[in-house]
Amino acid sequence: MHVVSGKGGTGKTTVAAALALALAERGRRTLLVEVEGRQGIAQLFETQALPYEERRIAIGPGGGEVFALAIDPEQALLDYLQMFYKLGGAGRALRRIGAIDFATTVAPGLRDVLLTGKACEAVRRRGADGGRAYDAVVMDAPPTGRITRFLGVNHEVAGLARVGPVHHQAQAVMRVLTSAETAVHLVTLLEEMPVQETADGVAELRAAGLPVGSVLVNMVGPARRAARPAGGRTGERALARALAAAGLPDAEALAAPLLAQGREHAQRLALEERRRAELAGLGPPVHELPLLPDGVDLAGLYRLARLLRDLEW
Repeated sequence: MHVVSGKGGTGKTTVAAALALALAERGRRTLLVEVEGRQGIAQLFETQALPYEERRIAIGPGGGEVFALAIDPEQALLDYLQMFYKLGGAGRALRRIGAIDFATTVAPGLRDVLLTGKACEAVRRRGADGGRAYDAVVMDAPPTGRITRFLGVNHEVAGLARVGPVHHQAQAVMRVLTSAETAVHLVTLLEEMPVQETADGVAELRAAGLPVGSVLVNMVGPARRAARPAGGRTGERALARALAAAGLPDAEALAAPLLAQGREHAQRLALEERRRAELAGLGPPVHELPLLPDGVDLAGLYRLARLLRDLEW
């Protein structure tokens, strides 16, 4: 299972979708799971809102299949009650009177238990031939600031419920989440706040015994040399002469603002290099994904998938 998290605005849903496509190779089946109820996956793949069922939404670059599931906590709780307590029609009655919504509201941790449990069930599920139903499960998870608590909630539940099906289910989920079968990938940008949140997230995940996968730096612009332009009147006069020689009008008026922009650009690139050094010092592999000039459409999603396909997962 590949859990994809990241600070808001870093494009974690886009990266999760591209990773699911990348893992769908040569007949492989991948399940892309959404847990936040935003229907971001449906928007990316330009399809209708996802129901609470596993539905094929794409073919990977290598010919495999991508299925998607938007997990609904109420439906997941009904599944849970049926699986362990065989409530049948009584479970549907609980939903009609609002008991399920009440339970997930007064016990917020229960919602996370249901979401992680449903994803881990897909990881463990076997098909009619005895093989795994899916070769990989990719979860578009909550943001970095909440990911450790989200994934670790079953550990707390297993401690509270010492016996019974709830205890055993929570233990089974934690076995998946803390095993070598799982990797938590963090999406970031070359900016101060996302990099700091990524560093905090890596530290928290490690402290909780959860497996850190890769750091994915998203929306990286084309590499440019970070040379600082010459400043002062000498630099302005030199640039003005060059602009005049190129035939630009008002060359002297243009020189100063152009030099200011050049200095700002050089400073920004220097800061990005420091952010890269900070990420490299965290330990996990760091991979960069380019900024898509035309935005994220289906073609751009497949372009990112092809880049991710060449990495070691």
